[in-house]
Amino acid sequence: MHDETLSLVRGTSEPPLLELTIGEVLDLAVRQWPQGEAVVSCHQGIRLTWQDFAARVDAFAAGLLSLGLVPGDRVGIWAPNCAEWVITQFATARAGLIQVNINPAYRLSEVEYTLNKVGVKALVCADRFKSSDYVGMIETLAPELVSASGDIRAERLAHLRTVIKIGGGKRPGWLSFDDVEELSSDREKLKAIAKTLTPQDPINIQFTSGTTGLPKGATLSHRNIVNNGFFVGRAMGLRASDRLCIPVPLYHCFGMVMGNLACVVHGATMTYASDGFDPLAVLKTVEAEHCTGLFGVPTMFIAELEHPDFSRFDLSGLRTGIMAGSACPIEVMRKVIDRMHMSDVCIAYGMTETSPVSLQTTLEDTLERRVTTIGRVLPHLEVKIVDSEGRTVKRNEPGEICVRGYSVMLGYWNDPQKTAEVVDANGWMHTGDIGTLDAQGYGSVVGRIKDMIIRGGENVYPREVEEFLFGHPKIEAVQIVGLPDVKYGEEVCAWIKLRAGESATTEDIIAFCRGQIAHYKVPRYVRFVDTFPMTVTGKVQKFEIRKAMMEELGLSEIATA
Repeated sequence: MHDETLSLVRGTSEPPLLELTIGEVLDLAVRQWPQGEAVVSCHQGIRLTWQDFAARVDAFAAGLLSLGLVPGDRVGIWAPNCAEWVITQFATARAGLIQVNINPAYRLSEVEYTLNKVGVKALVCADRFKSSDYVGMIETLAPELVSASGDIRAERLAHLRTVIKIGGGKRPGWLSFDDVEELSSDREKLKAIAKTLTPQDPINIQFTSGTTGLPKGATLSHRNIVNNGFFVGRAMGLRASDRLCIPVPLYHCFGMVMGNLACVVHGATMTYASDGFDPLAVLKTVEAEHCTGLFGVPTMFIAELEHPDFSRFDLSGLRTGIMAGSACPIEVMRKVIDRMHMSDVCIAYGMTETSPVSLQTTLEDTLERRVTTIGRVLPHLEVKIVDSEGRTVKRNEPGEICVRGYSVMLGYWNDPQKTAEVVDANGWMHTGDIGTLDAQGYGSVVGRIKDMIIRGGENVYPREVEEFLFGHPKIEAVQIVGLPDVKYGEEVCAWIKLRAGESATTEDIIAFCRGQIAHYKVPRYVRFVDTFPMTVTGKVQKFEIRKAMMEELGLSEIATA
């Protein structure tokens, strides 16, 4: 019998899981909404109906096969948000090829590691993006390609045989994306392969951030990500008439699963405002395209709300969306609901290794639940909270969040040891996040295990202090980290970004905390900053903040002592 006092919850078993491949999901979309808009890429001036989109997907998939690729081969995609990205996503799935998502911010050593780690055979990449010259970087790693006729044989990229370029002029050794779409008119091979594919097949490799060592390739199946897209979209009320603005990077699960796949399963329009995140482009797109949904990490929503031209735009068409990717400040959620008209906005919690979402708020949840929790477990999943010994804790007690069910990855690519470190013998994925479950099964995230600060024997959860400081009228954003201290072991440090035109002192901040939160949670160090070090997905890199402060304060010796 299930003990309701323990932090263990199981999602419903209805509706049933979709036992479909990504190609089959696209076929269904074309049959249901042939002339509905599938993709709108505003910065490229591209609009595709479901019928047009599927035709381009099939053309590119057949082209990849005519290059000699076979099911199971890995195809890398290294590009910012664009129509070609999503065409590649569905074309690789259609042909049984495993798409490898490469972070657009990667540089030479990172892309070399990624391509070799999983044996990428063909690479689709943008010509350039911001300060990244992708083509130049690949030619640096594989100078042999400029004189190659046919297959590339590069010393440093031993598996790579074909490079395909999005945009830019002709270049020796490179095929253009359009060329590949025109390579083959033979669709029979594609149809034959489709019949051999199963939902359990690996179809996508996403590299984790690698902040605790070299990045690992989380390997996901059709079943993993089709179902997660379905249930995430269902929880946010996504429907065929919706137009979803997706400014989060497509290389990340937030963009390609919660965004693209949720749209395909539910028939909504995938809308891209720009190649990289630009708050003004998002505001313009939401208004011009009459978007009904908007995605973002908290820093994106903050940038939109704080944009000087925010009040000029009509965002009244917005209804739903998701804020996820990192801790979502309660005050920001309230503003998104009040000022951006997103009455149905959801919070979602997850990680790449769980495809990604495990808990999510729904339209039925009260406003209080939607701004203060991460919701309840999604269907067909289990979530539990465990202590350091692996024992399930009581409700409302903090511990590590663990997830089990269809969404757990197949494993890290060719790395059974690393896989076994996070997925136990009973199939539970250990997330490394500290959280709680309340009596009604709603979850809350307290922080990362590695981010928890232990000051004088007291546990300090950065999220709690951040939420408190967000209540200060002058503070726009705040990040809390722990710094080494001889006396207490660790001390609390706050990096604070003030609102435009505001000023404050360290003393002001400390005075605001005194008597309101426990003395050991009050920041010892306060720094006012204009920006935080960020990943391309909008996550704040706390380890970089900690490193910068340790250097500034000369604390490195203490940390290693």
